[in-house]
Amino acid sequence: MPVDDILLMAEDKMQKTEEVVVRDFTGVRTGKASPALVENVQVDVYGSMMRLKEVAGITTPESRTLVIQPWDASTVGPIEKGIQKANLGLNPAVDGKIIRISMPELSEERRIEFTKIVKKMTEDGRVAIRHVRREAMDAIKKDVKSGVITEDEGSSAEKEVQNLTDKYIAHLDAHLEKKEKEILTV
Repeated sequence: MPVDDILLMAEDKMQKTEEVVVRDFTGVRTGKASPALVENVQVDVYGSMMRLKEVAGITTPESRTLVIQPWDASTVGPIEKGIQKANLGLNPAVDGKIIRISMPELSEERRIEFTKIVKKMTEDGRVAIRHVRREAMDAIKKDVKSGVITEDEGSSAEKEVQNLTDKYIAHLDAHLEKKEKEILTV
């Protein structure tokens, strides 16, 4: 495989890893309400599991309140159960055909717990990026060994892969720092 293809594939995978970590961060509570907290909650409706955002509209009329409006009134019960099963520490309150969730103030202990969760997510992302690096390095070494590229080209390609790795790990660290600040801000 040409070196450029290896590098492009590695960068693409690293970028996708970063996107996954950032998307996972949206599911971690901060002090304010966000539809992202519940939009991926699994709800058992119509005989199958669906994400909440597929069966209801989610809004934030106030900074500490989420309002969920099911498109079908008969799904209010399953939505409430799904939110409770998701173990997010949220208590949904059914108000006729809508569900309201008031976000309680986070205690200092809970904030610290959430920072540990985002640190773990970030570390998982770093591990995934390092795995991509290892795959790319192996592909480059294989090409050098089989004579497809010279040792000098292989060496510079390995440096490029390491630079990509450092760049994307730095991106993850920046996202982590921002999210921690968000969580710890009262």
